This record gives sequence, C-alpha cells and structure tokens, in this order.
Amino acid sequence: MLRPRVIACLLLSDGGLVKTRRFKNAAYIGDPHNAIRIFNEKEADELIVIDISATKKDRGPDFALIEQFASECFMPVTYGGGIHSLTAASQLFSLGVEKVCMQSAAFQSPQLITDVAARYGSQAVVSAVDVKGGDRGRPKLRWDKWWKHHGDWLSWIRKAQELGAGEILLTDVDREGTLAGVNLDLISAASSSVEIPVIANGGIRNKQDIKLALGAGASAVAAGSLFVFYGPHRAVLITYLGQDDFTYLGAES
Repeated sequence: MLRPRVIACLLLSDGGLVKTRRFKNAAYIGDPHNAIRIFNEKEADELIVIDISATKKDRGPDFALIEQFASECFMPVTYGGGIHSLTAASQLFSLGVEKVCMQSAAFQSPQLITDVAARYGSQAVVSAVDVKGGDRGRPKLRWDKWWKHHGDWLSWIRKAQELGAGEILLTDVDREGTLAGVNLDLISAASSSVEIPVIANGGIRNKQDIKLALGAGASAVAAGSLFVFYGPHRAVLITYLGQDDFTYLGAES
C-alpha cells in the first residue's frame, strides 16, 4: 500500500496562527512561520493554510505573507481564504502555491472553479465543503461567514466535481478542533458520491482515527489540533506522524 496523504492544516487570522472549535472562538497559538519550519523538519506530506479572517473581513489574500510561507515550505502548499477571482488565484500560483482552496466565492460564482481549472488544471483546485449537523443525522452545507444553511451538501460536491474541482476538502464543522473523533458516515457518503479525492477534516485525534477515515473512503486526511496540541490541557506542541505511524496505517516502508 502506498503511503497515505496526511495533511497538516493551519488556520490564520490577521497573520497569526490560531485554533478554533467548530470555527468559533479563535485563539492565538503562535507564529505560523515557526510551525512551518517544524513541519518542514518533520517532513510533513502537505500543508493546507486557511486564512479565516479573509472571508470574515471581505478582503483578498495577504500575498506578502503567502509568499513568505511558500518560500519557506519544502512541502506542497494549498491556500484558501479570500480568493474571489482568477487573477487572485493566478497570483497565488505565481508565488509558489500548488493548489487553491475555494469556498464562499465558488458558491457565489461557480464559474470560478471552471476558470481556474481550465487554466491550471483540476489538480490545482480544491473545493472546501463545510458540513454541519452530521452528528444529528441532518447534515447541511454551510458556506458564508454568517453560517447560513445553503442546501444539499452532496449535490454541491457533485457539482464541484462537474465544474472542474480536483479534490474536496470535507470539514465536519461540529467536530472541527474538538479532537472528538471522525464521522465515518459523512466521509463515506462524500467519497461514494464523487470520483475525485475527498480529504477528511474535523475531529481527528490519533492515528486510529486516520485509519478509520481512510477506511471509510477518504483519499487523504487533514488535521490541525492533532498536530498542534498535546495532552488534555491542549498545550501547544507542533508534531507530526513518524514512520511507525505510517507503518500502522499500512504504508510501505
């Protein structure tokens, strides 16, 4: 079995590294540059950087900051937050970002997915899909800064694939930042609905959860709290998986 993709996911707010629970109450936990250096040393597979303040403040990406990140990273970087146009996506790629992750702008203007994919390839486009209510058996798609309901989440991920997205970043909002375990039904439903890879995000607490998510159909797993917190008091400590962990997941050594 090939080594599964395990992606470190970092949230930014006004240039600082933050963590949230269910995307609420963002708490500053440190310098993102330091986190990136540590993930470099630990040879993380990939990095997803999401600027949660960009959408809330209706602004574009912080290109100067992203250029610094991209130049420091030895791993592929996916960036999301404030990408409202093909021009913005093009500038991100020119800075060294490998993939762009789009959510709000893509819902408002689905053609944006198609335009970016047509110029840079589907492999460069990630559609972020935030789902809330899955634990209650009534999962709903939510996408804007006011967290309003916006319809059938499975219909949207199928549409995102048709528009040209190359991956789905599926986040279980109810479990985001909680270290409460994964919703396997949600992952299975998404993975069986599309042919493109699904990245499972939200609730991952250990390597056992990663294996369960992969077994439910996820092509990759993204985690934030797992890699930045340690112990019951959530002390900040940047970590990543070791070779023994990947062996447990079934990867060839």
